[in-house]
Amino acid sequence: MEAEINDTIVAVGTRAGEAAIGIVKLSGSRSIFIADKIFKSKNKKKIKDINTYSMIYGHIVDNEGHLIDEVIVTVMKNPGSYTREDVVEINCHGGIIATTKTMELCIENGARIADPGEFTKRAFLNGRIDLSQAEAVIDLVRSRTEQSLRLAAKNLRGNIKEEINRLRKNLFDIRVKLEARVDFIEEDLEVTPYQEITKEIIKIRAELEELIMNEKKGEIIKNGVKIAIIGKPNVGKSSLLNLLSRKEKAIVTPIPGTTRDAVEEILYVEGIPLILIDTAGIRKTRSTIEKIGVDKSLKHIDEAELILLVLDGNRKLEQIDLQIINKIKGKSIICCINKIDLKQKLEVERIRNYFSEKYIIKISALKGKGIKKLENKIKYVILGKGDIDLEEKIIINSRHKEKLEEVKKSLNRAVEAVENKMSEEFPSYDLKTAFELLGEIIGETAREDILEKIFSQFCIGK
Repeated sequence: MEAEINDTIVAVGTRAGEAAIGIVKLSGSRSIFIADKIFKSKNKKKIKDINTYSMIYGHIVDNEGHLIDEVIVTVMKNPGSYTREDVVEINCHGGIIATTKTMELCIENGARIADPGEFTKRAFLNGRIDLSQAEAVIDLVRSRTEQSLRLAAKNLRGNIKEEINRLRKNLFDIRVKLEARVDFIEEDLEVTPYQEITKEIIKIRAELEELIMNEKKGEIIKNGVKIAIIGKPNVGKSSLLNLLSRKEKAIVTPIPGTTRDAVEEILYVEGIPLILIDTAGIRKTRSTIEKIGVDKSLKHIDEAELILLVLDGNRKLEQIDLQIINKIKGKSIICCINKIDLKQKLEVERIRNYFSEKYIIKISALKGKGIKKLENKIKYVILGKGDIDLEEKIIINSRHKEKLEEVKKSLNRAVEAVENKMSEEFPSYDLKTAFELLGEIIGETAREDILEKIFSQFCIGK
């Protein structure tokens, strides 16, 4: 492992294909030496002789002196680089051949191809960033909305690290007070009462609970919410999809069963991606093709985080409607009574037996009536009361949440030990466990398998 860390690594840091620029990145103690072996500057200067954060113009040449590309080289000497090692970036002309040949020349002269995420892993191992900041790099690359970009940028700045270190300090301070009780209680010196220690542990636990609750909203911002539009054929599901997405993506006809496969559309509400899926109408059918569509609809119901059930206000409630309602029992549901522009025959009182009044919305997908109210209701179901204030909240990821759940269990045991007036060693041990678990979030006590799992998510070159 030590030899691998001391290797000089190389990778292409830009997407393959035609582009204005293709970047080949080197990091490690021999980066500058290797770059000087394949680079000839216009002014005859060596890369090792130029200042850090400088750029130099010249050409990449192979071992036989053949010109490969016209390039600009950027040098960042340690520790003032992303990895805190010597880093050289060779800016080639975009394309596959020039960048690949340049990388091959680096390998011929002593570098090796970087593993996925190895540049960021070195930044972590060399103390430039903590583990939560490394994960923020992944989120930054994968951002699909402005909100998810802002969230990743905040975490890259170290917001999670600061919060975790604050919690760890508070836990450490409580442990000091517990140990002081052991050391000084026989000497009749003033020590912190057990009751006060309990309050301090409970306060930290409440802060953890808020972080855990906010994780769900963070996942919504990053990954979006899957919403399935379901109902029997010809109730207006495709019209609703078209209206919500402001596009004519789904085919709309008066013929029942027009949609035989799911149609997907992504739209954004308050910067949150909503993955809308218009499913095939659910009904009994002998047609093999239609049956496949119905089976897919049932699968989408299982996977969806929110169901938009569409009922036809112009038709009485039918047995198939009740079967669908029974199928989606237990899911988050908004019931949309469509076609309110036509004469109403649906027995709304029967619908209220299955859904709360506040989750029943009357709309006309054809005329656009009630759609704003529906959008607001979707937002309410997803976010609950209020919006996500990214400027105020610390948003963790699912790995952090898992660790915080373990920390919470340790704090519960500590509170129980204190309340039962057990000796100080018991709550102190639980607080020590909580302290170490928090350290896994920022990488201070993380195991190697955890690190490998995180950094394997990166692309090569990042």
